[in-house]
Amino acid sequence: MTRFLQIHFLASYPAVLLNRDDAGLAKRLPYGGTTRTRISSQSLKRHWRLAEDEWSLKGVGAPMGVRSREIVERRITPKLSGDPKVVEAVEAAIVKHLYGKNSAKVSDRQAMLLGQPEIDYLARVGAEAVAAATDAKSAEAEVDARIAKGSGKANLAAMLSTAGKLASGLEAALFGRMVTSDPDANTDAAIHVAHAFTVHPQESESDYFTVVDDLRVEAGEAGSGGIFDTELTSGLYYGYVVVDVPLLVANLAGDADLAGKVVEHLVHLIATVSPGAKKGSTAPYAYADLMLVEAGSRQPRTLASAFRKAVPLRRGDDLAAEAVARMAAKLAGFDGAYGSGEDRAHLAVEDTGAAGFGETMSLDGLAAWAADKVREADAKVGN
Repeated sequence: MTRFLQIHFLASYPAVLLNRDDAGLAKRLPYGGTTRTRISSQSLKRHWRLAEDEWSLKGVGAPMGVRSREIVERRITPKLSGDPKVVEAVEAAIVKHLYGKNSAKVSDRQAMLLGQPEIDYLARVGAEAVAAATDAKSAEAEVDARIAKGSGKANLAAMLSTAGKLASGLEAALFGRMVTSDPDANTDAAIHVAHAFTVHPQESESDYFTVVDDLRVEAGEAGSGGIFDTELTSGLYYGYVVVDVPLLVANLAGDADLAGKVVEHLVHLIATVSPGAKKGSTAPYAYADLMLVEAGSRQPRTLASAFRKAVPLRRGDDLAAEAVARMAAKLAGFDGAYGSGEDRAHLAVEDTGAAGFGETMSLDGLAAWAADKVREADAKVGN
């Protein structure tokens, strides 16, 4: 039975700045005594979430969520009408319940992820509180009576059932959420994403460039409109994603068909959606050179250790072929030590010649294969 799906990928990017740190430089990772270029898991997940194509997560057919520090002010308060002072007091009370006691200032809050059904539910609570309150002082008590713990009413955790199916939104079901003001409303992530890193030592260059001042040139004058520099990197990245299938189905309210559809979309997104800053000047778009998907019941294990010793950069060597060979060797090593317990399938832009990767498929075929594994797993447990 498939409890976990493991997705490994290799993707190559030349002359890009995919993910920057606070200094504007490419993010880095020391591994095996060698510095690599890194793409954070947050960056990868954000680009997959926001992708706009036929395989976008928005096209799955489940309600999405909103992540903000100003959900109440921007999405709930505008739906309230009545005495302005009462509305203001209701707004403050809902903010306190969502973001914590010391959250009156927006700058003191952490961004929260709420699903649209939850937002609609809170708007109804707010409207009821405004209608029931006799003045601003009683407004907070009216809100507390409806959503405060210990009152016998619904707190944030209860919205999961009160507000309807997938109340917290698709993003929370997939990538989890933390609600510091109400831990019972937390959602465990069903999709786990590792930071991607180059399989070889970091390759970077400081790019010096100028901006031409058109009007000065037109006047026959020398000079520029500015002198700048930025970092550019090139690399072949290894990435790793794990799908906890039972948890995904549970987070999607037991809908195994929807879970399969999510996984089908996700495989497409991982293979084709590129993260990237400086899009206008680097066109950082690439498809995966290799996608390996494993389906099994055992605890997942990354193949990152295949690159603990960085692949050397030698002129004339086929870097991708060496990376694939290392993955195949590591996979064979795990199979020899622990036994082979996973079904596997893969896609490859070029013939890998690597044994142990399972059947070679197109992206559509691989995504459908992974989706079927999810649906088959749910059927076997009798759901």
